[in-house]
Amino acid sequence: MKNTWKIYMLTLISFIVGTSQFSIVGMLDKIAASTGVSVSTAGQLITVFALGNAIGTPLVIVATAKMNQRKQLLLALAIILLGIVSMLALPGFGFLMASRVILGIGSGVFIVTAYGIAAKLAPPGRQGSAMSSVALGASSSLVFGVPIGRMVATAYDWKTIFWIIGLLSLFAVFAVARTIPAMEGEASVPLGKRLALLKNPRIAVTLGVSFFVFIGFSIIDTYITPFLTAVMPTMQREISVILMTLGIGSLIGSRLGGFLADRIGIVRTIFGAMIVQILTLVLLSAGSGWVLVTIPLLMLWEIACWTFGPTQNFNLVSLAPEASGIALSLNSSFVQFGFAVGAGIGGIVVGGWSIMEITWISAASVAIAAVVAVFSFGLARSLSSAR
Repeated sequence: MKNTWKIYMLTLISFIVGTSQFSIVGMLDKIAASTGVSVSTAGQLITVFALGNAIGTPLVIVATAKMNQRKQLLLALAIILLGIVSMLALPGFGFLMASRVILGIGSGVFIVTAYGIAAKLAPPGRQGSAMSSVALGASSSLVFGVPIGRMVATAYDWKTIFWIIGLLSLFAVFAVARTIPAMEGEASVPLGKRLALLKNPRIAVTLGVSFFVFIGFSIIDTYITPFLTAVMPTMQREISVILMTLGIGSLIGSRLGGFLADRIGIVRTIFGAMIVQILTLVLLSAGSGWVLVTIPLLMLWEIACWTFGPTQNFNLVSLAPEASGIALSLNSSFVQFGFAVGAGIGGIVVGGWSIMEITWISAASVAIAAVVAVFSFGLARSLSSAR
C-alpha cells in the first residue's frame, strides 16, 4: 500500500505527458492560423511527433540502459521540458516541428520507463494492474486532454495549454526526484535482437496489420477538428464536447477489446473491429453533413478502433510468448509509424482535394489491413498444418 500513491502519481504524470501529444489534435486549425500555414501542413506536427516517438524512443532506451530507472524518468521529463520550452520560445513553424520531435522522444521514453517502475513498485501479483494504471493515464488524455486543449485554445491561445503542461512537468521533475527510489533497469535488449523478430513472417505480417489500421485511424484523428468544423459549421462551440465523447469511445473500446477476445476469440474480434471501422467510414462519407448521423458513427468508429488495439496486443503475445516484451515494443513502433504516415497522407488529401475525402482514404487503409490480416491468419494455419 505504501507505494500505491506513487503509482497513482505516475498515472497522473502519464496523463500530463499524453496531453502534450494529443491536445494538439483539438486545436490544429488554431495552430495553422497562428503560424500562417495550412491545416494540412499543421497536421505534419503529428507526423514528426510520431516519428520521434517511434525512432527516438528505442534509441534512447538502449543508450541509457545502464542508467537507473529514476534517472531515465527524470531524463525523459527533461527532454519533454526542452521540447515545450523550444515550442514556446522559438519562432517559426520549423522550430515548432523540431520541438514536436523532441516531445515525441521524451514522451515515449517516459511511458516505457514508467511502465517498468510501476511494475516494480506494485506488490506481488499486482504488476499488471499497476502497468494498466499508467496506460489509463495516457489514454485518459484522449478523453480529457483533447477537449481541454480545444477549450483553452478557444478561450485564450493555443500555446497556453503548453505553458500549463510545462509548469506541471516541472513539478513532476521534483516529485519524481523526491519520491521514486533508484531502481536498476532491466537488461538492455540490443536493437538487432529487437529487429530480428521481424524475420518471423507471422510477426512481420501481423505488425503490417497494425500499421495499416493506424494509418486509417491517424488520417481521421489528425484532422478530426477541421472535419467536424466542415461538417457542422454552426456547432463550433460544441466541438469540445464532441471530442470528449469520442475520447470516451476510446476507453469503451479498450475495455471491449479484452472482453470480446475472451468471449469470441482474437480472430473474430480483430476482423469484427476492422469491418465496423470500414462500414462506419463508408457511411460517414455517404451521410456527411447530417449531424445526427455523423456523431454516432464517429463514436462507433472510435470504439471499433480501440477494440482492435488491445486485441492486437493479445494476438502478438500469443504469437511470441517467449519474447512478448519485444513484440509489444515493435507493435508500439509500428503504431507510431502508422500515426506518422496517416497524418502525412491526410495532409496530402486535405491540401489537394477536400477534407471530406479523408473518410474514404481511411476506409481504404483499413480494408488493406483486413486483406493483410486474412493473409496473416492464413499463414498461421498453413504453418500449423505443416508441423
